[in-house]
Amino acid sequence: MEIHVGNNRLRRALATDAARTRHYGRAMGKKLALRLAALQAAKSLADFWPPSSKPERCHELKGDRAGVFSIDLTYPYRLLFKPLEVDLPVDRSDEQQRWKTITAIDIVAIEDTHG
Repeated sequence: MEIHVGNNRLRRALATDAARTRHYGRAMGKKLALRLAALQAAKSLADFWPPSSKPERCHELKGDRAGVFSIDLTYPYRLLFKPLEVDLPVDRSDEQQRWKTITAIDIVAIEDTHG
């Protein structure tokens, strides 16, 4: 899958192992490296389709954050991203098929979505 990071500060923080460790600490830096590698190796977001999404636990957020996806990092933090495709199917009857169309993402944040 193609990964973009639109925010320059976040892009620099995720660029290398040293930068991830400096910005987020050793444990979180390692977890970020694992999640980024898993996303990059995926053909589409459907590779993370529940229930086979462990340990990443990928899911789409609801409410004000509809359209944003979340992947677990070190509790309570999540890696948040949006699909880059602008013509996602509106039909929600087949979510797995919708996830198959997502082949490029834009990482938008790393934060605690519950706090």
